[in-house]
Amino acid sequence: MVKFYAAMLVLALLCLVSISSSVPLHDQITPRPGETCGYESCPKTEPGVLNVHIVPHTHDDVGWLKTVDQYYYGSRNNIQKAGVQYILDSVVKELWEDPKRRFIYVETAFFWKWWVRQSRRVKSKVHTLVRQGRLQFVGGAWSMNDEAAVHYQSTIDQFTWGLSKLNETFGYCGLPRVGWQIDPFGHSRELASLLSAMGYDGLFLGRIDYQDKRTRLRDKTMEMVWRGDDDLGKKSDIFTGALYNTYSPPAGFCFDVLCDDEPIVDDAGSPLYNVDDKITLFLNYVKKQSQHYRTDNVIITMGGDFTYQDAAMWFTNLDKLIEYSNLKAAKDDLKIKLFYSTPNCYLKAIKDANPVLPTKQDDFFPYASDPTAYWTGYFTSRPTTKYFEREGNAYLQMVKQLQVLSNLERHNEFILNELKSAMGIMQHHDAITGTEKQHVAHDYERILSTAIDDALLVARQAFNKAAQGDSGKAPLFSYDRCHFNESRCHTSETSETFMVTVYNPLAWGVREAVKLPVTYGHYEVYAPNGDKIVTQLVEIPDEVKRIPNRRSEATHELVFIAHLHPLGVKSFYVKRVSTTKRAIANGSYLEWISSEGVRSDGYLDRLNQIADAKDLTNLGLDAIADEGKEPLWEDANGTGAAFKGTMKKRETDDFKISFAYYPGCLGNNEVPANRSSGAYIFRPNSTKAIGLNVESVSEISGDLLSEVRTKIRGNVLSIKRAYKEFDFIEHEWLVGPISVDDGIGKEYVVKYQTDIINNGEFYTDSNGRQMLKRKLNARPQWNLTLTEPVPGNYYPVTNEIYIENGERFTVLTDRSQGGTSLVEGEVELMLHRRLLHDDAFGVGEALNETVLGSGLVVRGKHRILRSKDPVEIAKSVFQMHLPPVVFVSDASGLSYEQWMRLENCKKFVKTPMPDGLHLLTLEPWGDQILLRVENYKTGAEDSTIEIDLQGIFNGIHIKTVKETTLAANQWLDDYDKWTWNREGDFYESFNKKYGSFEAVNKAVDGPDVGEDDGLKIKLKAKEIRSFIADIEYTD
Repeated sequence: MVKFYAAMLVLALLCLVSISSSVPLHDQITPRPGETCGYESCPKTEPGVLNVHIVPHTHDDVGWLKTVDQYYYGSRNNIQKAGVQYILDSVVKELWEDPKRRFIYVETAFFWKWWVRQSRRVKSKVHTLVRQGRLQFVGGAWSMNDEAAVHYQSTIDQFTWGLSKLNETFGYCGLPRVGWQIDPFGHSRELASLLSAMGYDGLFLGRIDYQDKRTRLRDKTMEMVWRGDDDLGKKSDIFTGALYNTYSPPAGFCFDVLCDDEPIVDDAGSPLYNVDDKITLFLNYVKKQSQHYRTDNVIITMGGDFTYQDAAMWFTNLDKLIEYSNLKAAKDDLKIKLFYSTPNCYLKAIKDANPVLPTKQDDFFPYASDPTAYWTGYFTSRPTTKYFEREGNAYLQMVKQLQVLSNLERHNEFILNELKSAMGIMQHHDAITGTEKQHVAHDYERILSTAIDDALLVARQAFNKAAQGDSGKAPLFSYDRCHFNESRCHTSETSETFMVTVYNPLAWGVREAVKLPVTYGHYEVYAPNGDKIVTQLVEIPDEVKRIPNRRSEATHELVFIAHLHPLGVKSFYVKRVSTTKRAIANGSYLEWISSEGVRSDGYLDRLNQIADAKDLTNLGLDAIADEGKEPLWEDANGTGAAFKGTMKKRETDDFKISFAYYPGCLGNNEVPANRSSGAYIFRPNSTKAIGLNVESVSEISGDLLSEVRTKIRGNVLSIKRAYKEFDFIEHEWLVGPISVDDGIGKEYVVKYQTDIINNGEFYTDSNGRQMLKRKLNARPQWNLTLTEPVPGNYYPVTNEIYIENGERFTVLTDRSQGGTSLVEGEVELMLHRRLLHDDAFGVGEALNETVLGSGLVVRGKHRILRSKDPVEIAKSVFQMHLPPVVFVSDASGLSYEQWMRLENCKKFVKTPMPDGLHLLTLEPWGDQILLRVENYKTGAEDSTIEIDLQGIFNGIHIKTVKETTLAANQWLDDYDKWTWNREGDFYESFNKKYGSFEAVNKAVDGPDVGEDDGLKIKLKAKEIRSFIADIEYTD
């Protein structure tokens, strides 16, 4: 492993950025004679003795009640007394005083903000502390990420970013060896798999369901072997420990400026003397804790939220606690030994004890902290923030790819890093979750928006370089970022001629419906080969036009289908032509039907102003006939409308869509029975949602798509859309502003009702990757007592939820949401929440988002699939998560002929990735590149795939590659995976086993796929392989 860090040293010197002069790293990374770090620096445990690992730590949220900067600088202490810079200053000083002391740090975002501001002298001290194992990093990602709303791609990225900083700065001694997920509100199976692939030896959790914890304490199963992925088998296993007291110190032993506990007073002459009482209380506590674990080791977390701003208070008292506890233990032959330790060292002690551990094959969702507190509301809280995070990821993947593919100047990496940092912050468990104060949410959005705007410089450079081609001469276009989720784009709205540039970040060809906000008129769109392509003009719904603060004059969307190459960019030429009575030919026919079935010709009346009645009548008849297809809607009465969507491969798909809301509980939170619904907690005051009635239905039909628009009471718009060219149905929804004039908070849901008998079973994804079976009113590993049957059956849906029984009904989401199946044949997803009371878990604010004094309006999309083909579904999921990115540039003064002389189509790959493979990561890595390839097939398929890395990219010759662990901070050859003794077996498929009465085979690791052949690599099912590659450009 040392070879890896030596090889990375040059990169570290190049990448290190410091406000002050930096210390030469070659003098600081390698341990000196007599110094040890990692497991070698751990204190020795004693057999036959209860070894008590005292672990000083701080938990520093990367934004929550205060913004990131407010937390770092200690601003706004009227909100919360917290200043991270003072924590690190104080801890370093106290660690330096005594070599026995230990401390761990977790959040690299804060550490790096502090590090680059330190003097040479302080940096030298920190290097020494790290080399001697006195300061250890755990977790090490940019932030402690959430595990419900995050996507695995963004999780990998933010770990890679945080760990790269530690690697550059501290080398081998800075390597985190355990995951430290002590505050997220539930834990995903996929994260366990990812951490195992990153080379972590163990994982520690703080929060697990109160019933699960009670069972585990009773059965001594708080520590286990967790299998992260059935297809990956033992490669995904990781030791997992649930902490005894979340992450807090024992009651009475918080020695912090933020706490009121008594210090240890050891002056026998003082009336405050309390050593005997304190030590007896503490030793009784550790003995009680030890009864619930299987080895002679216990871990005692000594810290909490933003503790150690005055580290001397802690260490002075902990020194006394350790000293006097050991004296009493020796005197009374208690066989207890206390010492400073770290999670790494505790894990090593467990490993050395060689226990037989129970197994786990599911996940830790949903999490409840008491009978009425199910933390399932945050799966949906702040839905616009969740959507913006997805957009941020799409931009990040695009600019990382373009920086490599276009061979741009290396100084661009500075702005790439800004976006990596912003996205790392967004993964924090109080950011993407929506569980922060409102002003903090605004600051998160500011950070991400600024980073995106800055990073788009890379895209503009790449696209202009591509447009110039070999000539090196071409106009420079602006490639403006538009707000398509609001149907708003200044450039397309105001320009008579403009260029649309579309980039596909996936390594296979896709077709995408491009929708451009425009004012009413006639437009022509030309493809790069000069062909005039089919378009359709669709009126923007009034509900969208009324979105607060929209600031747009657009009345319609100009729609066309873009056929895009893998990792390709295409530009289209759009011009507005004179409006005549024939201009409507590329439009759509719209007919309103009221809830009583009475036709309204208001739309036709408006069109009569620009065309004669004869033309309109003919157009209307043609549109209604439309090749003799049935209308897309039926039965406008009641709370929903049945939908027949005509798709390319199937004549009809019958299902019903309805909307409803749960009134949120409103209580004083003094006892569980009075728990309010809030940012974290979903707690409706009824087990039955209140249905919302349909007000009117209209239909649109044209050359590219057909729509059913349903207006629903409660400020809901539902648009069911079928494209003639696509195999799916798109459901666009708009919710809000949610009215709270009646003093009741509301949580809006959509219900998809089918005739599938799913027997109370449904499937949700784990962070956008593997699918897990869920059973109504049940948990896999304990007998569930459920007093909240609705929130207790909600699960996180990152990308996908489905039900099946012979046939399958799948819903894909454009952001993370909460989902369930409470009724046979039904899929329910929560879309939006507006509440009037806090749930008393710390935020201190109601989840009541407003814009210009009105409730927040949320607009989004679901995609409905009926296929069971795993590759088809996977590709739809990927395209939903990483859609093509669209830019618009003013082309005034650029004629069609001039545009045709540009290079308007660029392919960056030689051949598409074969079915089953996904290019997960392509990014610059100093003078090299980081490349990740993923096999997304499951073991149930013919799943091992070989690919020649040399044959992927145009213009790039890969000279050599060397494989790393998933986070690219260790060479794979240097990583030795730990194995554990297990009681019980894993099964080949958790989903098959859970709730089944049929025999399911025990898990057996499949055969080795053999060695790679140079740059021809093989990937097994669900495997992600990471490489650092030396390249040269051939163009």
